[in-house]
Amino acid sequence: MDDRKTAERFSKQAKVRILLLAIIIAVGLSAGVSRLFYLQAIKNNDLSRIAVRQHQKTVVLEPLRGTIYDRKGRILAVNLDVESVYAVPSEIENSHEAAKRLSRFLNEDWRVLEKKLKSDKGFVWIARKIDPNIAAKIKNENLEGIGFIKESKRFYPKKELLGHLIGFAGLDNKGLSGIEARYNEFLKGEEGFVVLERDARGAHIFPSSGYTPPVKGKDIVLTIDESIQYICERELDKAIQKTHAKRGIVIGMDPKTGEILAMAVKPSFNPNEFIKYAPGEWRNRIVSDPYEPGSTLKVFVASAALEDKVATPSEPMFFGEDKIDIDGEIIHDTVKEKGRLSFRDVIKRSSNVGAVRIGMRLGKERLYSHLKSFGFGEMTDIDISGESKGILRQTREWSKRSIGSVSLGQEIGVTPIQLITAFSSVANNGWMMKPYVVSEIRDEDRIEKKVYPEIKKRVISAETAAEMTRILTSVVEGGTGEKAAIEGYRVAGKTGTAQKIDSKTGLYSDKYFVSSFIGYAPAEDPQIVLLVVIDSPEGAGWGGSVAAPVFKSIAEDVLIYLNAPSTNEERVLMVNPVRKDVPSEIDPLTGQFSQSFIAAGFSNGVKRE
Repeated sequence: MDDRKTAERFSKQAKVRILLLAIIIAVGLSAGVSRLFYLQAIKNNDLSRIAVRQHQKTVVLEPLRGTIYDRKGRILAVNLDVESVYAVPSEIENSHEAAKRLSRFLNEDWRVLEKKLKSDKGFVWIARKIDPNIAAKIKNENLEGIGFIKESKRFYPKKELLGHLIGFAGLDNKGLSGIEARYNEFLKGEEGFVVLERDARGAHIFPSSGYTPPVKGKDIVLTIDESIQYICERELDKAIQKTHAKRGIVIGMDPKTGEILAMAVKPSFNPNEFIKYAPGEWRNRIVSDPYEPGSTLKVFVASAALEDKVATPSEPMFFGEDKIDIDGEIIHDTVKEKGRLSFRDVIKRSSNVGAVRIGMRLGKERLYSHLKSFGFGEMTDIDISGESKGILRQTREWSKRSIGSVSLGQEIGVTPIQLITAFSSVANNGWMMKPYVVSEIRDEDRIEKKVYPEIKKRVISAETAAEMTRILTSVVEGGTGEKAAIEGYRVAGKTGTAQKIDSKTGLYSDKYFVSSFIGYAPAEDPQIVLLVVIDSPEGAGWGGSVAAPVFKSIAEDVLIYLNAPSTNEERVLMVNPVRKDVPSEIDPLTGQFSQSFIAAGFSNGVKRE
């Protein structure tokens, strides 16, 4: 009896165990099926992507940036193939030793390199776009797990020439300043990609069938003429060295079209080594930095007076006094003349007293209106980033003395691009042209966009412009601008000498000046307008003594280079070019003068027929 009960008890226990086991198995199977369903049906796409990532890697292919050319097709910015160094950490057995050996060639601490070599990533960059000589030395080390990839690096063959205008592209080939930044969307091109597959160890990488080629960026053609640019930079360098000036600029414009032919800024910088310079040294001060123009502004005061017929060229405006009182403020004159000076002679001799009288004839409202019409106090809309609108306060902010100060080029801030654009309208029979530096955007051999000259407005009549040209010609022929005179050509121009504000006292300095000269030639058919500004020259800072000779040196060579017709009745011909400092070509890859470059100089000698 007991045995039977015992058997029944064991039987019930066995059934319970079997039931529990069955339940556990059922639950396990259910969980397994549910998990399988979850992975196969719900997470299938995500897991597939993870699997692909484990065996495939998509590498972005960098496109070539477009080339930048001058107006005659000479290369100013181009791409070069250079080596970049990478590592596959899983293939490196002794990362410490490898880091030590790499640090001998790369300008980086070995500890930083070792950290990269110990990374758990399948691919790490060690150094990008390195010097070919350094790449060769690293290759000779035959380091396991270290490889090389060809990448494109931006190269500027003319080095400092045009550095501020062209700007530069960074390590990722993105434009960061100048034309490179302003036109980056056109220059950058389109990225491509390639799918790379790895074996089970993930150590060996090889391409699969997935490949989309990159698309090269579009080319840019500038209005700049490299030869004229070289002449401007050469003469500006000489002037700064001679006068020990702080800085200087030269800009050249075709007054009939608004095309910028040259744009020189000193001190210069080499965009190939931009990282060695402070960001402030990259700035293109021709468009970004306003300054008080001094007597060059008298051109626009005089033009306004003639346009509004408040004065005539022969009317006396100066009566021998050496100062003028404006609301208790004394303005002195540098002209030491006992007799009278006509309106024309006030500009010729750059009389301060006479200029103030002209401004007072106009009155502050008309003077302000004309200066605004000439483009002061607003941007020119040139296609260069960072342009300033300058400083031209509204008349409600003027003091009683302001009309005198503004008439002399004080209490107003202008940028060099504003000044040359306004002055060019006088040279262009009263028509103001929009300045620009890019003339074409090209896609391979096809012109995608052509930029044409654009008339902004008429600022003065043709009659006023003609009279101003006669007056400005007299400035160079017997006035303050005599040192800008060029044999064989008539030059129209104006000198400027502006006192700088002393940062310590807040007053005008008796020691530091901005010396300038702006002019065009030939006066009767202008081929180029040139503005020369020398900041803080040592010694006498008169524009006629410091800046006018620089204008002459530049214009002499440029006019011959442009084959500009001589003012003389005799025809001037270019003969036997011997001087080796007027470029026509520079080797685009080396940045050195080519033989054709050397042969393209011009002598001062001319043959007359």
